[in-house]
Amino acid sequence: MEQGKEPLSQKCAHAIVADRIFDGERWHGPAAILINDGCIHAVVTTADVPAEWPQRRLPPDTFLAPGFIDLQVNGGGGVLLNDNPTPDAMRAIARAHRRFGTTSCLPTMITDQRPRIQAAITAAREAAGRDGVLGIHLEGPFISPGRPGIHRPDYIQHASMDDLEWLAGLRAAGCSLITLAPECVPPGFIKALADLGVRIAVGHSEATAEQTARAIDEGLTGVTHLYNAMPPMKGREPGIVGMALADPRLIASLIADGLHVDPIAIRAAFAAKGADGIALVTDAMPTVGASADHFQLMGRTITLHGQRLASENGTLAGAHLDMASAVRNAVELTGITLEDALRAASLTPARFLGVDNERGMLKPGARTDIVALTSRFDVIATWVGGVFEAGGHTQ
Repeated sequence: MEQGKEPLSQKCAHAIVADRIFDGERWHGPAAILINDGCIHAVVTTADVPAEWPQRRLPPDTFLAPGFIDLQVNGGGGVLLNDNPTPDAMRAIARAHRRFGTTSCLPTMITDQRPRIQAAITAAREAAGRDGVLGIHLEGPFISPGRPGIHRPDYIQHASMDDLEWLAGLRAAGCSLITLAPECVPPGFIKALADLGVRIAVGHSEATAEQTARAIDEGLTGVTHLYNAMPPMKGREPGIVGMALADPRLIASLIADGLHVDPIAIRAAFAAKGADGIALVTDAMPTVGASADHFQLMGRTITLHGQRLASENGTLAGAHLDMASAVRNAVELTGITLEDALRAASLTPARFLGVDNERGMLKPGARTDIVALTSRFDVIATWVGGVFEAGGHTQ
């Protein structure tokens, strides 16, 4: 054994061989990922694969990339977190999206009554770290009544410092993200959340650029579904959009379904911030990975027409979108590079959550969270913590 190197466990060692491998930064190929004891040992040329290691060879025209990380997923497989804020529901949502290349996600609870939000936080404390559940995303309830989107206006609240007491449960809920309106929380509220280890994003807000800047100074680091549920940028009123595009401290999420945001606006966001500043998200609802074309959301019927989910009055209600389709749309509709789209679906959200030491890249020591795709962006397989699962293609 070479001095300074750990011995390999031959019992658990194997290789995945593909024509091309994107490790999160650059391409390799033909190449192989060497896996040992559930972690990535190395990415090597096919000639350097140990002869005694078992190999899984992928079909031609297939490439490997880091597994996708979705920061905003309300439901999937017929399950909606707001309906069932339990650990089982969180795991079911994560499993439904795994077929489409998502190996980690934040099940998302939109504005609801406080007991249900607290139940979701409790559920995340049990589910985090299992089956691809990283933690929880609370989208609300501290959002602007003027920008409710599909959120129920009667559940929207202005925050007080007393709310920090029940939100403290997020400290043990894995990776936690809260979307809020800075103008609807008191001074010091965002800093207190950041001190708990919670990531904070602005969304469903009418904050000015100045209010957004103060929130950034307090610890706000994200923007939820850029362009949606916020005022448009104007030359003399840059607002949230202007701050998102101009400030490198912010990572902005985007719903690339061809409906929420025009492809030119997506391309402009990538041009301004680069893939390091954009995280693709699905904002998925329970129709993803399910056969139903409608569901109930807090007493309202949400119907799928084509690829568009909307309430009876036409309000967009999340998205019928999976991450592989988001990557495909980012490339085919907006013209950004495949490399940038893959980074925005994996490495950038991993960095936003502070887990890029083990997720978002195929590097030595990282978790074996991998997606295998065809050149048409069909998912043929995923590995989550080294566990293989056949893919479900795309929606």
